[in-house]
Amino acid sequence: MIEVNPRASRTIPFVSKAIGVSLPGLAARCMTGETLADLRFTKEVRPPYTAVKEAVFPFVKFPGVDVVLSPEMKSTGEVMSLDPDRGLAYLKSQIAAGSRLPQSGNVFISVKDADKPKVVPIAKRMSDMGFKIYATLGTSTLLYNAGIHTSALFRISKGRPNLLDLIRNGEVQWIINTTEPGAAAMVDEILMRSRAVAAGISITTTIAGATAALEGLADKLEFGRFEVCSLQEYHRHLR
Repeated sequence: MIEVNPRASRTIPFVSKAIGVSLPGLAARCMTGETLADLRFTKEVRPPYTAVKEAVFPFVKFPGVDVVLSPEMKSTGEVMSLDPDRGLAYLKSQIAAGSRLPQSGNVFISVKDADKPKVVPIAKRMSDMGFKIYATLGTSTLLYNAGIHTSALFRISKGRPNLLDLIRNGEVQWIINTTEPGAAAMVDEILMRSRAVAAGISITTTIAGATAALEGLADKLEFGRFEVCSLQEYHRHLR
């Protein structure tokens, strides 16, 4: 009996598609006695492009459910995107998964204390790209001290105007939010994210995701567009 790690069983098909090699087929032949040398597969395949895998979750079908992932969550599907440019590969994955990141408009930023130093360059780049930035008081003060203009909002539980007002009025196109500790913050964030999902607003919940998204948007703005090619077209670059 062969035991298969469930995570590995999901990863192997993705890697196979990314490098143009059927790894399950090679593994099956190795189990029958052939060697990797016999199969002429002895070197790592390093594609000249980036492959991104993104999970798709049906949050819009479950109003009020928090979009921050937890261990028990399971995706309803996955998308794969490829591009020679790393930022564009990530941007393609977000579009394919249903999160159409805006190229302009208003963005709301609220991050936990540990992420505050890391969000400054992100906000600076967004401001340079023409986004208008809204933020909660703590984040807004930090960005103001760094020379970045923002409009401060109350936390949802502290007063108005707050993010829910922006969502209700259609005045925010993107939310960057990392979870903070504390019961009050948790209630605010769950309400914020669930309302945003219902309104079709893009949400980014990690600093790494926000950085990659901005890189992709900046590259798209620079190039004016991005190419969509088949797997076979990408695999030609491996030969």
